[in-house]
Amino acid sequence: MSVNWPSVFNVDLDVVGPVELSGIPNTYHINIDQLPKIQLGVDPLTINPVTVNPLDVSVKLKEIPSVRGHIPADFTVGVSVLGFQLFCIRLCGEAQVITEPYEPNPCERCDDLKPTPVPPNPPRTTVPLKGKGTK
Repeated sequence: MSVNWPSVFNVDLDVVGPVELSGIPNTYHINIDQLPKIQLGVDPLTINPVTVNPLDVSVKLKEIPSVRGHIPADFTVGVSVLGFQLFCIRLCGEAQVITEPYEPNPCERCDDLKPTPVPPNPPRTTVPLKGKGTK
């Protein structure tokens, strides 16, 4: 590989006139005459057989974790003909998955409700109306 670079650069500098740079080439030619010979070799490989010994792996749960999960539920059952809905029943609400000892929330307690007493009806008194037929 050879590149011809000029060894002499002529630079003229004139303070009053324009600056010229002459002698710097603007085209470059790279010649590759020959490439070196490249040889790759691979040594023979010996692969020993791999043996896998049995391994005892076990995962156990000591106890189920205490969880109270809320699952939204939205079910639709209906009949439609040719894509037109004839009737439909929707069931919406929330289900719970409880794996902890059940302690009802304050809004879930039903046994602590005490009925509010209804006041007895006051005795009715009849007042005669004055009008026709009365004295």
